Amino acid sequence: MQGWLRADGRKGIRNTVVVAYLVECAHFVASEIVAGFRGRDVQLIGFPGCFPNEYAARMMERLCTHPNVGAVLFVSLGCESFDKVRASNAVEASGRPVKTLVIQKAGGTRATVKAGQDWVEGALAEIATAVRVPMAASDLVIGTVCGGSDGTSGISGNPAAGRAFDLLVSEGAACIFEETGELIGCEEIMASRAVTPELGQLLRDSVQKAERYYATLGYGSFAAGNAAGGLSTIEEKSLGAYVKSGDSPISGIIKPGDLPPRGGLYLMDVVPDGEVRFGFPNISDNAEIVEMIASGAHLTLFVTGRGSVVGSAISPVIKICANPDTFRALAEDMDVNAGDIIEGRRSIDEVGREIRDLVLAVAGGRQTASETLGHREFILTYKSFDPIGPACLPASA
Repeated sequence: MQGWLRADGRKGIRNTVVVAYLVECAHFVASEIVAGFRGRDVQLIGFPGCFPNEYAARMMERLCTHPNVGAVLFVSLGCESFDKVRASNAVEASGRPVKTLVIQKAGGTRATVKAGQDWVEGALAEIATAVRVPMAASDLVIGTVCGGSDGTSGISGNPAAGRAFDLLVSEGAACIFEETGELIGCEEIMASRAVTPELGQLLRDSVQKAERYYATLGYGSFAAGNAAGGLSTIEEKSLGAYVKSGDSPISGIIKPGDLPPRGGLYLMDVVPDGEVRFGFPNISDNAEIVEMIASGAHLTLFVTGRGSVVGSAISPVIKICANPDTFRALAEDMDVNAGDIIEGRRSIDEVGREIRDLVLAVAGGRQTASETLGHREFILTYKSFDPIGPACLPASA
């Protein structure tokens, strides 16, 4: 397995040119630039808001300096509040090629698209010469998420993902689980796995914060599709979601954009701090995936029961199907059939080993189903977080 060596010492498993719009008004122009490179590794991301937000600014910096990113083109309308100079400086400081096009100064839509495509063509040629070096499992950061959960998720796909996490943690990888709004009822079990008592209390606090946040909104992280799929309560859903964290000790808590300092298992607290200001914490599965990518995730394990077909920009998504009927209906979109566990064909350990092996294969260049189909979904919204404290990342971890 080889990766692209970046100036900060991290290694990427992809070498992507990112085109990032800095306000919704620049979205179309940025998408037209990317449209000229279908079948090549040029991907679209962006932030729609016109008003400034520190979370979004930090996320954009982390995403554009992710080890899977080789070069960045920013597309600005010109009068938005997003600090394009700060973003560009962060990418330049990372040693990557970077360019900012301002539509209001570049001559409008056609001229900006032409200038953007010319720059991207040159960037692709430049990053093609990037150095590749040996890479091990201990260089990887892996995230996990579940979406479209049903009654099979917690007894097949999620436990298998958890077994894969245990294997990867034992090999030195950093593994991230999240969805604190779907851990309600699991806080005591989770706290018992913390490497320090102080971290255990912070794990409890994070789930209690999520419970308060959702109570204020009047809704839990429980959709009609979850009920139709056989789940009855948020606690039942939480127990199923929790098992994808595996059994390894929990080494720390991070927030979106925080990088795990070493290998181990980390909870990402995705619920904003302070009063409810920006609506639901994550309005789609891709919002959660993007936050883990901003924390360095090279790829994400996505467990689904009802069936989800999304992938992601920047980092590949491995789709683990918990329900055998769903797998038969959506086989082209799935990478792993954990439904074999339901039907008695394979054990949780066997499917967990398959997932671990697939992680290394994808890190080595194998395309996932969503990559092959061209899925590159992305969403970034408004949020607000306080910095983590020292107890969140104990030195003993």
